[in-house]
Amino acid sequence: MTGQQRWVLGLTSLGSVMVALDTLVVAAALTTIRSDLGASAEQLEWTVNAYGLSFAMLLMTAAAIGDRLGRRRTYAAGLALFTAASVACALATSLPFLIAARAVQGVGAAIVMPLAMGLLGAAFPPERRGQAIGVFSGVTGIAVLGGPLIGGAVTEGLSWQWIFWINVPIGVVAIGVVLAKIPESTGPARRLDLIGAVLISLAVLGLVWGTVRGESAGWTSAEVLTAFAIGVVMLVAFGLWERRTDHAMIPLAFFRNRTFTAANSAGFFLTAALISAVFFLSQYMQAELGSAPLKAGLQLLPWTATLFIVGPIAGRLVDRVGERPLVVIGMALQTIGMLWLSRGADQYYELVAPLVICGCGISLAMPAAQSAAMSALPRDAVGIASGIYSMNRQLGGAAGVAVLGSVFTAAGGYTGDGFARALAGGGVLSLLGALSGFAIAARRRRTDDRTGELVVEGV
Repeated sequence: MTGQQRWVLGLTSLGSVMVALDTLVVAAALTTIRSDLGASAEQLEWTVNAYGLSFAMLLMTAAAIGDRLGRRRTYAAGLALFTAASVACALATSLPFLIAARAVQGVGAAIVMPLAMGLLGAAFPPERRGQAIGVFSGVTGIAVLGGPLIGGAVTEGLSWQWIFWINVPIGVVAIGVVLAKIPESTGPARRLDLIGAVLISLAVLGLVWGTVRGESAGWTSAEVLTAFAIGVVMLVAFGLWERRTDHAMIPLAFFRNRTFTAANSAGFFLTAALISAVFFLSQYMQAELGSAPLKAGLQLLPWTATLFIVGPIAGRLVDRVGERPLVVIGMALQTIGMLWLSRGADQYYELVAPLVICGCGISLAMPAAQSAAMSALPRDAVGIASGIYSMNRQLGGAAGVAVLGSVFTAAGGYTGDGFARALAGGGVLSLLGALSGFAIAARRRRTDDRTGELVVEGV
C-alpha cells in the first residue's frame, strides 16, 4: 500500500465514521433532549428520521455530481456541510430547529458516504481493494455499533449538545487534509441527469417515508399507502426514463450483472439485520437486564471488538478467496448468532458468545459484499456503483427497523415476546442475505502475461 493510498483509506474511513456514528448516536440522548426541549415522542422520532430521509434521498445524486465535478472536492464539500449542520444541531433551542438541522446533516452525509467509497475504489485496483474495504467497513461497523455507547457516555458525562460538537474539530481538520493529500478523480464525462435525479430522489423519499411511518401511522393508513404508491410510481418512471435517455444516471444494464445485483441484495439484508439488531439490543440491555445507557453500550463490546479484529483480516481474505464464500459464511454466522440471541438470557454473560458470533459474521460479510458491488463494474463506474450500494444500505437500515419494529409491537413489545421475535426476525433477514450471496460470481486469480501483474477475475 502506497503512502497516498494510506491517506485515501484513512480520510475516507474518517468521513464514513462521522456519518455512521451520527446515524444512531442521537438515540442514547433522546430522553435528555425530550426533557431539555420539551419534545413529544413523535418529534423525537423525527430527530432520527429527518437524518435518514435526506441521507437516503440524495445518495445517487451526490454520487453523480461527484463523478462529474470531482470526487475529492465534492467529498470535501460534503464534510463541510455535515460539519456546519453539526454546529446548528448543537445550537438548537427547539425541536423544529433541531429536526431541520438534522435534515441538513443528512444531506452532508449523503454526499460523504458514496464519495468516500468512490475515492476508495478509484485509489485501489480490484486485486487490492478487498483489504482496503475490509478496514473501511470494519471502522464503519464499529461506528454503527459504537453509536449508543458514545452517545450514552457523552450525554452522561457532558451534555447532549456535545454529540454534535465533537464533529466540528474533526470535520475542519479533515477538510484541509483531504484537499491536500487525496488526488482528484472523476467518472465518465457525461451530462448530469437532472430528471433522473429528481425521480430517484422522490422514489426513495416515498419508500423511506412509508417505511419509517408504518409502525406509528399504521401500515394500512392513507399516509403510508400514499407514500408507498408515490415511491413505486416514481421508481417505475425512473426506470422508464433511464431506458430512453442517452445520459442515464444509473445505466440499467448494470443490474444485468449478476454479481452487482446479488451484492446489493446482500448489502440490503445485511444492513437491515445489523441496524435493527443494534436498535433492539441496546434497548434489551436496559429493559431486561437493567443496564444504564452507558453500560448497555459497553455490553455490546464483544460485538464491536470482533469487528475491529476480524474486519481487516476479512479484507485480506477477500483478495485471496473472493467475495462469495465470505458473504455466505458471514451471513450464515450472523443468522446463527441472532437466532441464539433471540432465546434471551437471565445473565449478561450468556449473551457474549452469540454477540461474538454475530460480530464475526458481519465482519466477514460486510467488506465482501461491498467489494463485490464495486468490483463487478468497470473502474470508471465506481462512483455510481458506490452510490447505488450506499442507497441500498440506507434503505435496508430503514426497512429493518421499521418492519421488525412492527414485529416487536405485534409480539407484545416490552411486556411480551417483542425482543425475542424482533431478534429472530434479524436472523431471517441475515439468512436472506446469505442466500443472496450464493448468486455472487466466484473469482479466480491469474498473472497477466504482458505485465506480470496479478489480476482478479470473475468466473
